[in-house]
Amino acid sequence: MTSRQRLSVVMIAKNEAELLPDCLASVSWADEIILLDSGSSDATAEIARQHNVQVYHSDSWPGYGRQRQQAQSYASGEMILMIDADERVTPELRASIERVLTTPQPHTVYSIARRNLFLGRFMRHSGWYPDRVTRLYPRDYHYNDHQVHESLDTRDAHVVPLRGDLQHLTCRDFAAFQRKQFAYAEAWARQRHQQGKTCSVFAIFGHTLGAFMKTLVLRAGILDGKQGWLLATVNAQYTFNKYAALWALNQSADKGSL
Repeated sequence: MTSRQRLSVVMIAKNEAELLPDCLASVSWADEIILLDSGSSDATAEIARQHNVQVYHSDSWPGYGRQRQQAQSYASGEMILMIDADERVTPELRASIERVLTTPQPHTVYSIARRNLFLGRFMRHSGWYPDRVTRLYPRDYHYNDHQVHESLDTRDAHVVPLRGDLQHLTCRDFAAFQRKQFAYAEAWARQRHQQGKTCSVFAIFGHTLGAFMKTLVLRAGILDGKQGWLLATVNAQYTFNKYAALWALNQSADKGSL
């Protein structure tokens, strides 16, 4: 009979004192919780320690992918659950995870449906649900090196969907959400620029319009009511910022070569 595998919950965080307690409470049943703090100026580290979390510190910022890799390196469990401070494991999801721990399968990773909050509403459409992310996996799998939009390198693993949701408090504060979106767009553009990617002015507007229509129509955002229309606009704005920033970096590079 296979014994239950140990679960390590792994997190990266910066200035998440407000959100952290509820997040930690939702995973308090794990065998260990690892938090890599990225230079918080609030009580993030202190709150984590109060919840018996193993806290580590990082003075540099190599990007989201490598930061998650470093955080995972401190974990000792056979299985990893990677979450963020603005996420909460629901009881149904916990039950699914517990079943995996008692009946592990080789070469298998697990996807989780995120239920995303946007301006007071947990979205049902707009591409924001079920929004599956691969977050539960054996410790010999790792995140890629992407600076933003990082993901697990699943290699040849079998991906199994779990029952139960991961609640994601994506957008509680619209201004903070916008600042984060702009930072993501800038990091995305810099990464693509370093890879030698380019785009035209026409591509900027083509991608922007495409993002709006994809969210509102193809992903049925219109069924999410007012929030659906707003999210379609936000996604279009984010897409515009990404490609406009990439175009601007290319222009600066071309002038520098003259």
